[in-house]
This record gives sequence, C-alpha cells and structure tokens, in this order.
Amino acid sequence: MVLPLYSTLEKMDESLVEAAKDLGCTNIGAFWRVTFPLSLPGVIAGSFLVFIPVVGEFVIPDLLGGSDTVMIGKTMWEEFFNNRDWPAASAVAIALLIVLMIPIVIFQSNEARQQETR
Repeated sequence: MVLPLYSTLEKMDESLVEAAKDLGCTNIGAFWRVTFPLSLPGVIAGSFLVFIPVVGEFVIPDLLGGSDTVMIGKTMWEEFFNNRDWPAASAVAIALLIVLMIPIVIFQSNEARQQETR
C-alpha cells in the first residue's frame, strides 16, 4: 500500500496545497480538498495490491496465527476439504468472486470514463 501511495504523492504539485491555504483552507481542509483527491489513484492501486492477495491467503495465516484465526481462504479450504460441504464452499467462493469483481469493474469503468474525457 505504501509504494503506490508514495509514488502518487511524490508526483503531486505542492503549490496546489499552498494555493488552497492561501484561499482560506485549513490544513485539514487542504488535505481533503486537494491532497486526498489527487492521491485517489494511489489509494485504489494500493487497495487492489493489498486486498486481492489477502482474500486468497490461507496458508500463511494458518502457519503464523494457528488454527484459531478466521480468514476467508481458510474457511473455504475447510469447507471444501475437511467438512466436504460443497454447496456452502461454492456459495462462499461465489460471494468472494463477486466481492473481488465489483471494485475491479468499478475501477475499469472509471478508467474508461477518464480516457474518454482526455
């Protein structure tokens, strides 16, 4: 998450924050009106980089946290292989797929809309 945010904020023009302060914004107001909207591509990219691997992980939490840790990947593994409850595991897998696809589709449509306006 840090690297996409850093690269986005590094490219930001600091004179925009300075101009917002000159026009009467407080530090917090300048952050929310200038810095945050300009850093949204980095926030989105970082969220994808963090969210997608976290959803599928089941080996590392099992090794590090023990068997008491509840993670979606581990729950799917247990439903498929330990409990042999194929309908429940399939429902969890489909729900996970939908949860993953919604932000990706929104991101792609937003990128396509921005490409059209350029």
